[in-house]
Amino acid sequence: MKAHFARKIPDLKALRDETWRAKEEKYSGTIYTVTREVELSNSEFQQFAENLLEDQPWICKRDGGMNPAGEIQCIRVRNAESGERILVNSEGYDYPRYTAIEE
Repeated sequence: MKAHFARKIPDLKALRDETWRAKEEKYSGTIYTVTREVELSNSEFQQFAENLLEDQPWICKRDGGMNPAGEIQCIRVRNAESGERILVNSEGYDYPRYTAIEE
Protein backbone atom coordinates (compact mmCIF):
# COMPACT_ATOMS: atom_id res chain seq x y z
CA MET A 1 0.00 0.00 0.00
CA LYS A 2 1.11 3.57 -0.64
CA ALA A 3 0.24 6.88 1.00
CA HIS A 4 1.21 10.53 0.63
CA PHE A 5 3.18 11.35 3.80
CA ALA A 6 3.76 14.99 4.69
CA ARG A 7 6.16 16.43 7.29
CA LYS A 8 5.07 18.58 10.25
CA ILE A 9 1.48 19.17 9.18
CA PRO A 10 -0.46 21.19 11.79
CA ASP A 11 -3.98 19.75 11.35
CA LEU A 12 -6.25 17.49 9.32
CA LYS A 13 -7.38 20.27 6.98
CA ALA A 14 -3.77 21.01 6.01
CA LEU A 15 -3.13 17.27 5.60
CA ARG A 16 -6.12 16.97 3.27
CA ASP A 17 -4.86 19.96 1.25
CA GLU A 18 -1.36 18.49 1.03
CA THR A 19 -2.73 15.10 -0.03
CA TRP A 20 -4.84 16.73 -2.74
CA ARG A 21 -1.79 18.67 -3.96
CA ALA A 22 0.33 15.49 -4.09
CA LYS A 23 -2.33 13.73 -6.15
CA GLU A 24 -2.63 16.69 -8.52
CA GLU A 25 1.14 16.56 -9.07
CA LYS A 26 0.81 12.81 -9.74
CA TYR A 27 3.04 11.88 -6.79
CA SER A 28 2.79 8.10 -6.45
CA GLY A 29 3.15 7.98 -2.66
CA THR A 30 5.38 5.97 -0.34
CA ILE A 31 5.07 2.29 0.51
CA TYR A 32 4.18 1.77 4.16
CA THR A 33 3.42 -0.93 6.69
CA VAL A 34 1.23 -0.55 9.78
CA THR A 35 2.95 -1.70 12.98
CA ARG A 36 -0.05 -1.10 15.24
CA GLU A 37 -3.45 0.54 15.35
CA VAL A 38 -4.83 3.11 17.79
CA GLU A 39 -8.60 3.56 17.90
CA LEU A 40 -9.94 6.86 19.20
CA SER A 41 -13.48 7.99 19.93
CA ASN A 42 -14.82 10.64 17.58
CA SER A 43 -14.12 13.45 20.08
CA GLU A 44 -10.58 12.13 20.78
CA PHE A 45 -9.92 11.80 17.06
CA GLN A 46 -11.13 15.35 16.39
CA GLN A 47 -8.92 16.69 19.17
CA PHE A 48 -5.95 14.76 17.76
CA ALA A 49 -6.70 15.96 14.20
CA GLU A 50 -6.91 19.61 15.26
CA ASN A 51 -3.28 19.63 16.41
CA LEU A 52 -1.16 16.97 14.72
CA LEU A 53 2.04 18.51 16.11
CA GLU A 54 1.10 17.78 19.72
CA ASP A 55 2.87 14.99 21.66
CA GLN A 56 0.62 11.96 22.16
CA PRO A 57 0.91 9.45 25.03
CA TRP A 58 0.40 6.53 22.62
CA ILE A 59 3.31 7.53 20.34
CA CYS A 60 6.79 6.28 21.25
CA LYS A 61 10.09 7.58 19.94
CA ARG A 62 10.79 4.13 18.48
CA ASP A 63 7.57 4.17 16.43
CA GLY A 64 8.08 4.93 12.78
CA GLY A 65 11.14 5.00 10.63
CA MET A 66 11.86 2.59 7.83
CA ASN A 67 12.06 -1.20 7.92
CA PRO A 68 14.74 -3.25 6.10
CA ALA A 69 12.39 -3.62 3.09
CA GLY A 70 12.34 0.18 2.68
CA GLU A 71 8.74 0.59 3.86
CA ILE A 72 7.68 3.41 6.17
CA GLN A 73 6.59 1.97 9.52
CA CYS A 74 3.57 3.74 10.95
CA ILE A 75 0.69 3.72 13.38
CA ARG A 76 -2.84 3.68 12.00
CA VAL A 77 -5.02 6.08 14.01
CA ARG A 78 -8.67 5.29 13.41
CA ASN A 79 -11.82 7.19 14.30
CA ALA A 80 -14.03 4.53 15.94
CA GLU A 81 -17.23 6.19 14.72
CA SER A 82 -16.44 7.39 11.18
CA GLY A 83 -13.68 4.92 10.26
CA GLU A 84 -11.45 7.78 9.07
CA ARG A 85 -7.76 6.87 9.31
CA ILE A 86 -4.55 8.85 9.67
CA LEU A 87 -1.15 7.20 9.38
CA VAL A 88 1.55 8.42 11.77
CA ASN A 89 5.31 8.01 11.37
CA SER A 90 6.89 9.56 14.48
CA GLU A 91 10.42 9.19 13.09
CA GLY A 92 11.90 9.15 16.60
CA TYR A 93 9.67 11.76 18.22
CA ASP A 94 6.60 11.69 20.50
CA TYR A 95 4.34 13.46 17.99
CA PRO A 96 3.16 12.70 14.44
CA ARG A 97 6.21 14.07 12.58
CA TYR A 98 4.99 12.58 9.29
CA THR A 99 1.30 11.99 8.60
CA ALA A 100 -0.82 10.65 5.76
CA ILE A 101 -4.47 9.95 5.10
CA GLU A 102 -5.12 6.26 4.60
CA GLU A 103 -7.70 5.77 1.87
